[in-house]
Amino acid sequence: MSLSENERWILSFYRTSEINGSLFFGRLAKSLPPGPVQHDMTKHFSDEGLHAWYWTSCLEKLGTEPLRLDETYQERYLVAAGLPVNLMEILAITLIFEKRVIGQYGLHRAAPNIRPEVRETFDLIMEDEKWHIEWVSKALGALKPEYGEERVKQTLERFREADRDVYESVLREHEERLEELMQNRRRRRSGSE
Repeated sequence: MSLSENERWILSFYRTSEINGSLFFGRLAKSLPPGPVQHDMTKHFSDEGLHAWYWTSCLEKLGTEPLRLDETYQERYLVAAGLPVNLMEILAITLIFEKRVIGQYGLHRAAPNIRPEVRETFDLIMEDEKWHIEWVSKALGALKPEYGEERVKQTLERFREADRDVYESVLREHEERLEELMQNRRRRRSGSE
């Protein structure tokens, strides 16, 4: 069975977001001074680029090509949350975003009737996503003495709130395309209550 246009759009959306993540973290890795954060940021942007290639390959295996999508999730994020102004804020917004990504990928992966090619792509990517959360959490924790624990906590809450707003707006805007995933989300929520 061929891929529907909605499925193609969703996988293309993931691909575009991974490309944007790679470009964002690549620029940061280039500008950071040598040290552990630069080291891990360099692997992070490399992972994001590889993830974009995984989605491109997945779409090819499913007999189609990626759609060109101009708007990205990250751009909405920056509009809602504002540009991060220092390394602590960059790591905080990255941590919130990475948690959203792994949650979204996990939700999609658990969808009934998921195609094996898509499930395999999620499996490849989600291992890297776990490491992203791990290294960013550790680096952010190391900055608490410099910025203060309360300020880090408030920053995380500000970005968490922006994340909720952006995610809900994307779900509303693309409701038709995401209907199957939203049904799965509702089933999960009702099962956990």
